[in-house]
This record gives sequence, structure tokens and C-alpha cells, in this order.
Amino acid sequence: MANEAVLRHWQEDPMDFVVSNAAGIEKGTVLKLIDPRRAEATAAPDTGIACAGIARREKIASDGRTRLAVFRKGIFDMTSVSGSAITVGDQVCISGVNFIRTALTDGTEDAVVIGRALETAASTAEEQIQVAVNM
Repeated sequence: MANEAVLRHWQEDPMDFVVSNAAGIEKGTVLKLIDPRRAEATAAPDTGIACAGIARREKIASDGRTRLAVFRKGIFDMTSVSGSAITVGDQVCISGVNFIRTALTDGTEDAVVIGRALETAASTAEEQIQVAVNM
């Protein structure tokens, strides 16, 4: 996988979530929340979903583990999706596999906010910016 989030500042101990034994999850993967307190990696079309957090460590597929520590608060380098300009201070949400975009506030979109942009990203290309994640 690519574009995993990179931890820059740790604000809170990670929380355990249940994950599939068969799943392979890279460190820094943005995870979506599935009831009850289960997490899995985001998929390409995933938008408007609840975020469980960011994987603290790698989870190897079929290694027998079904729990994974997940960061829910902190400062992370995250990648903006191409075509979505982000301005410093904007609220951001998930936009597919390990990407973020601006969460619109005009009520036209079902966006679940995961944090606030600490830097600006141009809409012309994928760009890494720091995000204050707070779930």
C-alpha cells in the first residue's frame, strides 16, 4: 500500500480495535470503523465513512492476531487526494485509500471529519500535509 500516514506528534495512547486475522495492514494505514469496534483498511471509493484511526504498527496477514493498536489523536503527515485543494485550518475527511480531502461544510456532502489541516495543499497534485487528527 502507499501514502500511509506518518506520526509526527503523539497526543494519546492508541486504542485496541478488532481486525480480521486474514487482513494485512501497513503501519500508518487509515482505518474505517465497522460495528462493533472493528476496523479495516479504507478502500478506493470510501468517502463519508467513520474513521477508526491510524494503525500504530504493521499487521501481517494470517498471523493469528485479531487486535490492532490504533491512534485516534495526534499530528500526522497525510496525503491529499489530487483535485482537492486544502487550506490551512480546513476540516478534512477520508477520501479513499490513505487519502484526505476537505470536508465540505455546506451540507451537500456526508463527510465525517477526522481532523484539521495544519498546512495548505494545492489541488493540482497529491501533496503531504500535516493534519491534527482528533477522533
